[in-house]
Amino acid sequence: MKYDVVVVGAGIAGPIVARNVAKAGFSVLLIDKKPAIGTPKQCAEGISIKVFEKYDIPYDRRFINREIYGAKLYSPSGYELELRYKDVSGVILERKVFDKMLAYYAAKAGADVLARTEALDVIRKDGRVVGIKAKHEDEPIEIQADVIVAADGVESMIARKAGINTYAPPHEFDSSYEYEMLIEGYDPDLIHLWFGNEVAPRGYVWVFPKDEDRANVGIGINSDNPQTAKYYLDKWLKENNISAKKLLEINVGVVPVGGFVKELVKDNILVVGDAARQVNPMHGGGMAEAMEAGTIASKWIVKALEEENLALLRNYTTEWWETDGERLQKVLKVRKVTEKLSDEDLDLFIQVLSGADAEKIASGDYGEVIKALLKHPKVILSPRRIKLLRELL
Repeated sequence: MKYDVVVVGAGIAGPIVARNVAKAGFSVLLIDKKPAIGTPKQCAEGISIKVFEKYDIPYDRRFINREIYGAKLYSPSGYELELRYKDVSGVILERKVFDKMLAYYAAKAGADVLARTEALDVIRKDGRVVGIKAKHEDEPIEIQADVIVAADGVESMIARKAGINTYAPPHEFDSSYEYEMLIEGYDPDLIHLWFGNEVAPRGYVWVFPKDEDRANVGIGINSDNPQTAKYYLDKWLKENNISAKKLLEINVGVVPVGGFVKELVKDNILVVGDAARQVNPMHGGGMAEAMEAGTIASKWIVKALEEENLALLRNYTTEWWETDGERLQKVLKVRKVTEKLSDEDLDLFIQVLSGADAEKIASGDYGEVIKALLKHPKVILSPRRIKLLRELL
């Protein structure tokens, strides 16, 4: 079979690319190795309300579990910081439905979609990649394509086979463990986040409500920790007297939080989403980042095909690094500094920050908040805290 573009992986970035390129009139095949696209999921399922309009995704109740109005942060000693909006600020998705619907939108736009189709290798001709080998329902197939998109997750086989360097050391990944479970006692209109070096080293515990008494309860920690993420999550549940006997689902995964793939294009191969480690290093979320990367990548794929000049694909690397890449590099810098914060620091910062400060942090505007902290008496008395905060300016 022959297509203009083959997209490997139907997570978030893959279907966005497939939909956008198919809309422009080019032939596209989207494949995914899972029998049911979206299952299993490895995600806390929270996303900003802004992405629906920005990336032209219908606000469809079929994949929206719950609308969220803000967040509540908890320090190691129990100090709280609440950020509550009057209007809906985000939603908790049902990824199993959402991912499948993204593939559906790609199919409606004209793309072919094949579930249970696993990419096995690339096909080379005269040293150049001209397609992929795969198996569809255990039958071997060969797919020829002018452009190949590797959206096949954090271990991207296609990127590796094509010679794109996606390696990162273990320290640059977080381990996550999550229960979907019955849980009561938390405001279901807010997401809840707990911080602390004993609670979740380098990460946090989250409760993302999916219902009045049902939520994703998970944790992310540094993957080179001698203890597992499950150990810390079970410990937190026990310390908070929360029964872990009503578990509806268990999800495990690794999250790339230590930096991004440098070269996003090699000849006619592009790498997007988790495969390119395009994840927010601060909170480990990657859906919005995958949508943005998929949008930029698809723009240059369409332009390259229209002008019959595949060299234009390299502009995806340039544009991503000059826009979202530059933003995420700043976020990575902030995360590396926050790794050095003690529990006492976290207690202090959550005590002195206001809801307005939290809103600025949530929007990525750290500068004004840091300047305000540098004027606080308890910060001024600590040369170490001043040094840490100045690293962020």
